Amino acid sequence: MKIGITCYPTYGGSGAVATHLGLELAERGHEVHFISYAQPFRLAHFHERIFFHEVEMEDYPLFEHPPYSLALAVALHDAVRKHELDLVHVHYAIPHATSAWVACEMLEGERDLKIVTTLHGTDITLVGLHPSFQAITQFSILRSHGLTAVSDFLKRETVRDFSGPESRIEVVPNFVDTRIYRPGAQSLPIELHLPLTAKKSYAYLELSTCEASRGCGRDFRTCLGRSFIPTSPRR
Repeated sequence: MKIGITCYPTYGGSGAVATHLGLELAERGHEVHFISYAQPFRLAHFHERIFFHEVEMEDYPLFEHPPYSLALAVALHDAVRKHELDLVHVHYAIPHATSAWVACEMLEGERDLKIVTTLHGTDITLVGLHPSFQAITQFSILRSHGLTAVSDFLKRETVRDFSGPESRIEVVPNFVDTRIYRPGAQSLPIELHLPLTAKKSYAYLELSTCEASRGCGRDFRTCLGRSFIPTSPRR
């Protein structure tokens, strides 16, 4: 298949998941086109079946805020027509799902384009509920051909707050590539796995200071042994 993927390119969970999904799809033989205003931060290496299309923004004094949603719709429309995309998968509903719907309408039946929207969190629980976005978010969700949510909770919130069709929303949790992220050969002391506390924060600062000033020699080990103290550190 020829698949378009739109996500926020900045550091964040939705962009990271979208990028790794595209990489895995390309590894399985699909042609993947990323469409966004900048190259996704996890898209660091060349791949023969991955393409990036930058959304061009016009810097015009009349616009206090450039209309990115419209520019993205045009970029999606162009990519679909030029590269004959079969599917557009948008991550984070605002404004990507709306832009994808506009692009689909612009095709006027030229291609039977399908839109899949993945709901990641604050696009539903926070931003999407704002009066400025609630109606258009609901409209765009209901116009998507496929819907996924990254958790059962998010699915329930979508059904409750946006009248999302429960039977059409598939829960697909965020994934981790265990070929890359796996336990190391040496296990860390159990206290390093505990929830972050003031004591642990102080230990982290001590370790960082020692490592930066002295390296990882004998004094580093001494610092490590004294880091986890039973009382609050003196200021």
